[in-house]
Amino acid sequence: MRLVSVNTGLPREVTWHGKSVTTGIYKEPVEGRVALRKMNLDGDRQADLSVHGGEYKAVYCYPLAHYEYWKRELPGRELPMGSFGENFTIDGTTEDGTADGMLEDCVHLGDKFSVGSAEVMVTQPRLPCYKLGVRFQSDDMVKRFLASGRTGFYLGVNREGEVGAGDEIKEIARDPNAVPVSEITRLYIAKRYGDADVTSVRRALRVAALPESWKEYFRERLRHVPLIR
Repeated sequence: MRLVSVNTGLPREVTWHGKSVTTGIYKEPVEGRVALRKMNLDGDRQADLSVHGGEYKAVYCYPLAHYEYWKRELPGRELPMGSFGENFTIDGTTEDGTADGMLEDCVHLGDKFSVGSAEVMVTQPRLPCYKLGVRFQSDDMVKRFLASGRTGFYLGVNREGEVGAGDEIKEIARDPNAVPVSEITRLYIAKRYGDADVTSVRRALRVAALPESWKEYFRERLRHVPLIR
């Protein structure tokens, strides 16, 4: 598993539906080594800290494999690394191309990895906001992105260090609850919970790395389960 590209960017103003919008979603590849700190990468900033960045969203990762899907979905559009606002473009494809260990159904909440001299931990999937639509100049991009299941995921930083394109990503520890990132996204958007879903949610609530805001959302969903069966 490797880090294909490190991407950073500063907030900029763009026009969307006739209004000025400030967004940090525009990221570009960086050459050389970059310092990874508790809150973000050097040279990277978020425009709205109420929903982006911070301890649980220091780094946004997006699998390289998803680019092929979006090239088919968005024909004729150039998609350089960082197109989805990710800080890390990552690749876990085996040499024979049969598996990718960095996809959302293989990576779990709380899994820990080393990359460069830093140590990181998976905290949550990405829930896209309207600024993804701004980036692609498309009103339906947010809906398409979430429906695709190709959300990517966020990392918290356990140990600061330096990272760079080409670095190996090594798994240090797997969370014992083994809740895949894809499962959290599915449970978030599911309209109803069955017994198996309730079990999955309760397992997710035991993951220390999952932010309290997510846990409160799921606790609230569980409170209403008897009402929607």
